[in-house]
Amino acid sequence: MQNIQIRGVSLFVKVVGQGYPLLLMHGGPGLDHTTLLPLQPLSDQFTLIFYDHRCNGRSEGAPVSSMTFENLTADADALRQTLGFEKWAVLGHSFGGNVALEYALRYPSSLSHLLLMDTGGDVHWVQHNAPEILAKRGYSAATVQTARRFYNGQLTPGEWLSSALNLVRAYAYHPSLLYHPSFLALAYRVGLGPPMKMRPEAHIFFSQFITGWSVMDRLGEIQVPTLVMAGRDDFLFPPEHQAILADRIPNAQLEIIECAGHNPQVERTAQVIQIVRRFMAAANSSCAENLPNAAHFHSAVQMEEARL
Repeated sequence: MQNIQIRGVSLFVKVVGQGYPLLLMHGGPGLDHTTLLPLQPLSDQFTLIFYDHRCNGRSEGAPVSSMTFENLTADADALRQTLGFEKWAVLGHSFGGNVALEYALRYPSSLSHLLLMDTGGDVHWVQHNAPEILAKRGYSAATVQTARRFYNGQLTPGEWLSSALNLVRAYAYHPSLLYHPSFLALAYRVGLGPPMKMRPEAHIFFSQFITGWSVMDRLGEIQVPTLVMAGRDDFLFPPEHQAILADRIPNAQLEIIECAGHNPQVERTAQVIQIVRRFMAAANSSCAENLPNAAHFHSAVQMEEARL
């Protein structure tokens, strides 16, 4: 784990494993790479690059107003060059998936595979549709109103945490203390892992910045093998939107994960890992051929399936 100077910003980066490079773009905004650490078992056959986006987590040195798609994607590609990868696969979760889609459109020659997890190509699903889904699921009018303000950046930093805690149970298929951000932060602090660093100002700024954003009319430009996966009960990016994404992206594979909400990497870790392994093995032969041991790549998939 280290901070690397990228485009005038100190990006927090953690590189683990060996094999074909897979960049992991965390969700939020306002959270950090620890939200994707459940995927670390993939390091037995991939070089995993965890990092905190500018203005998120432990990345420092840039004003929050610089948190634009132009900068977020340019940071990622500069990181690729710094680490010495000609191409890499990119996995984006939630907000990180928005960035990953923009990256695929802006830097197509740098990308070999695109993996989208519980994300979308149109912010309408989060800012307008998500509160309506919460209302239909029986959440209180106060919670629905909190969602409208939270996802549209209509909060002060002081209101952010209480609003997030009000919404957190909607994120999981089975609401549990184990998925609670404050519990996770406490668990990390007592030695169960690195502490999560939350940045409310990043969430508020980006929720305002992204209003009106959509790449739905450009999805056909994405030519790399693409995996679209999400929890069945995700209220932010529901299955119907995942189906549209997969339909509009050429060479896309759709995987809906049962008994999971917005964070299947937490609730259904083994299944998500299995899906990623199978997709990367089958997407095209170039990835396997570039690995140090292609036979190990495929045997690891078979072992994972047998274990499950």
